Amino acid sequence: MVNTGNIKTEQKNQVVKKVLITQPKPEGEKSPYFDLAKKHNIELHFHPFIIIDGIPAKEFRKQKIEIPNYTAVIFTSRNAIDHFFRACDEMKINISQDTKYFCITESVALYLQKFILYRKRKVFYGADGTNKSLFDVINKHKDNEKFLYPCSQSFDNEITNWLKNNQCEYATPVMYKIISNDIKEVIAKNYDVICFFTPGGVKSLLENFPKFKQNGTRIGVFGANTFKAAEEAGLTLDIQAPLPQAPSMVSALELYLTSLKKK
Repeated sequence: MVNTGNIKTEQKNQVVKKVLITQPKPEGEKSPYFDLAKKHNIELHFHPFIIIDGIPAKEFRKQKIEIPNYTAVIFTSRNAIDHFFRACDEMKINISQDTKYFCITESVALYLQKFILYRKRKVFYGADGTNKSLFDVINKHKDNEKFLYPCSQSFDNEITNWLKNNQCEYATPVMYKIISNDIKEVIAKNYDVICFFTPGGVKSLLENFPKFKQNGTRIGVFGANTFKAAEEAGLTLDIQAPLPQAPSMVSALELYLTSLKKK
């Protein structure tokens, strides 16, 4: 279903048999993805389109950002959480129990349980996974807070612009780098659906295949920033999450696959 410029295939119909998830395969045997594949009799393949490379503590110190001086942290991904706490651990920085955490979605917020005593901290998250809903939550608590927005070098300007326009004191510590993975052999296998989770994943597709033609392949995206990146890349989008009726990519795929059976 994909035409990369060198590979030519045809979209015969709307039947979905093979789906590519551009993330690592879930650990263990229990995952809603596996239940989805069994229910709809589809092949699910997992392959990360990006490689996350953490910034070493020595390099981070050059940014001259004193983490203990900030009272709130904004997280838009699990990668940001992983590398924020990794860097703090490497630099032996203790995060205050009074620190507030503002997360783009509930799933990102719940991931904090891996690093903090969730119920004893102040954790907030947006209602629908959009930047607007995140801003609505931050706006209620922004007075007297100093914000950290851990990110990669390609951070979300919409977030920093909002913080600036609302006279918030903030810093954007770069905690990790996003590198495009080699996906040439993977994408040549002709998938009916490809699901993206980050703007970096979309960028990786275009870097590997500058002449990529969608040619009937359905595209799924998770998150407003990924949606924006895919649209700017000229991709036609069929599946989107999070939405009220589809808070996760699994639920969005479930709705889409079920709708195809009704046609």
